[in-house]
Amino acid sequence: MTATAPPERPHTDCAFTPAGCREHTYVPRHLGLTRRGPRRLRAAARMALAFPEPESWLDVGTGYARFPESAKDVFPYTSFDGVDPTYRVLHARVAERVEEAHVGRLTDPRITNRLRARYDVVSIFRHLEHAPDPREELRAALTALRPGGHLVLELPNPRCLFAALLGRLWVPHSPPGHLHLLPMETLCEELRSQGCTIVATGHRTAHIPYDLAAATSLILSHMLPSVLSSVGSPLVAVAWAVDHALAPFLRHTQYANAYRIIARKEPT
Repeated sequence: MTATAPPERPHTDCAFTPAGCREHTYVPRHLGLTRRGPRRLRAAARMALAFPEPESWLDVGTGYARFPESAKDVFPYTSFDGVDPTYRVLHARVAERVEEAHVGRLTDPRITNRLRARYDVVSIFRHLEHAPDPREELRAALTALRPGGHLVLELPNPRCLFAALLGRLWVPHSPPGHLHLLPMETLCEELRSQGCTIVATGHRTAHIPYDLAAATSLILSHMLPSVLSSVGSPLVAVAWAVDHALAPFLRHTQYANAYRIIARKEPT
């Protein structure tokens, strides 16, 4: 196992923690609402079953590498590597969820040059909307792919039903993390311009039923101090139940809250 990381260490006085996030009015206090469990992560990995089994797979924005950990159940003979802007990926390497861990952005030449044309699959799940320059991020991902390799993407859908109904209360609309919300058609057009063929698109398995519950949690974070957050938990639970009741209908339409794209890098 190997790892690359910038020489500087993160500041030890950084106050950005999950507990600190819950104090901000733009973050739902019930952070677990938006989490993707192992079953959803394995479903994302199964999208690649239609192609030859990959020898190597790079997960971009992998964090603690929960996706590679689950994807190994689907592809036990595939070597998974991870890149992440934070040092969480080093913890993932120590836990043997990835073979190689790279700290930084994929657009960093230090990382891009090392990973050039090494992977059969590159996945970018819920990360592209956080990138300062999505076009450069895609270009770097395609650089890491071998010719004929596949790029698997998952992003929030800015044209979903709840984006229109909830407005600024829809979690992906909340600052400061989501820098770009790209419609599926726009992203497909950009991928084609970079020499890719769109293999598949869809909403069904990407939809996560959390919109109403997260919006309720955001409203409560404005109204109640954190010490009273448990008072609003029954309201969040009701909204969560409505989200799950609507999910079977929404995930089969273009109004789902997320989408996935698989694109193939064509040989030049």
